[in-house]
Amino acid sequence: MGQLNRAIEALERGRALLWSEMRSFRTSTDRLAAVDLALAEEFVAINSKLEQVTTSIVPYGITQREGSGGEGSGRLDPFGPLVEKRQKLVDDRVKLISRIRALPDLDNFLKPPLFDTLRSAALRGPVIIINHCKRFRSDILILFYASPLSHITTTDDFHDRALQLGDRLVKDRKKYSLESKQYQKALRSVLKDLYELVGRSVVEEFRKMKIEEQSRVWWCPTSVFCHLPLHAMGPIPSDDGVKRYFSDLYISSYTPTLSALIESRKSAGSLGGQSSSKPSILLVAQPESLRYAIPEIWTIQRLDATVTSLISKTATPRSVVESLRNHQFSHFVCHGNLERGKPLDASLRLYGGEPLTLLDIVRSRLPSAEFAFLSACHTAELTEESIDDEALHLTAAMQYCGFRSVVGTMWAMIDQGGQTLIQDFYKILLSSDEPGVPYHERSARALRDAVRNLRREGASLERWVNYVHYGA
Repeated sequence: MGQLNRAIEALERGRALLWSEMRSFRTSTDRLAAVDLALAEEFVAINSKLEQVTTSIVPYGITQREGSGGEGSGRLDPFGPLVEKRQKLVDDRVKLISRIRALPDLDNFLKPPLFDTLRSAALRGPVIIINHCKRFRSDILILFYASPLSHITTTDDFHDRALQLGDRLVKDRKKYSLESKQYQKALRSVLKDLYELVGRSVVEEFRKMKIEEQSRVWWCPTSVFCHLPLHAMGPIPSDDGVKRYFSDLYISSYTPTLSALIESRKSAGSLGGQSSSKPSILLVAQPESLRYAIPEIWTIQRLDATVTSLISKTATPRSVVESLRNHQFSHFVCHGNLERGKPLDASLRLYGGEPLTLLDIVRSRLPSAEFAFLSACHTAELTEESIDDEALHLTAAMQYCGFRSVVGTMWAMIDQGGQTLIQDFYKILLSSDEPGVPYHERSARALRDAVRNLRREGASLERWVNYVHYGA
């Protein structure tokens, strides 16, 4: 069991490296300030400088083919002034951290979290970690808060079968239109095979561990599994013949890392009493280029909440970022865009096609943020040629900059039917009677239930599988 615990620690250290580094630049200095205020202020200042320099460099340094060289490979110029400046700041920060760790009760300051800390990610429900690895082996690990890890061994062909599923899904999505019978058939086949590969053993383990149906669970996938709809696996065989998918049994959310999930719950405490009152909502919409945007806009504006609308020309990157700081909820109705090989250029298209990029979002600090619904294409989809385990997509960026929970999409959206899902989602979310539970922690169940309603109305497979929930 000790080896499995260390495996969890190693997996955490090796994933989402950019998010982890960026998050460390915003680490709390409250305990440090109580001991040495001057040192805390010095640490905050150097973190601010490092974050600014890092976000200026990373667009040119992220590539899947590291070291490939050649034109457009994305390699950093090792003699560039920004790189030199960053290295000097990193060296100074390392020295500063050493001084901090010499202070009383701060010897573990910014050290990688150990298993006993990481297991708190499973405080609200189990976390399923899928390690997809060719060199050694692939495993499914289920993290519980008050029970030992569950280890599900996989077959020798697990790695290759997973790759084939991912390749099939991407290939068929490019080959056929999303509403075509051919694509629906292909997606149905992937969900079925994914259940046989992963879902069956996970459901069996949950039943063995007496995890009640309708419980919340979290997926922390690696590699190709970051592209696969684990929440929608199935159908699951049943005695009554009713077609059920994984989402009918358990309420799924995703997280890029265990630390990201832990952090999203920490942030909730700062909301205080606000989370039990009706939230303030920022609506950002571009109806000119979206056929079904107007009904969705009307749905949001009629909610029993304070709604601020930035529509058409009032929605610019600057106005949106400024307004995000003052609202708990944000709802985007616009186009989402991916740039091949440039994950930080993924964007939400605002007025006149002006992009609100992933990097713009990362640079933001949003103290009031609680929940975001990204009703746009590709918001939880990884850019081609980006690194899977870095989780560089718009949904993860929203979570990083302060949102506790985010709803995104795994691929392109079909406009039709969006209003129905949005209407049901907010009705369920704002009317649910869960005393003491902040709205962002109700959002996963509200999404699952709204999606089930969409299914009952005969929605195509693609339309309901597309939506995913990230965070707390």
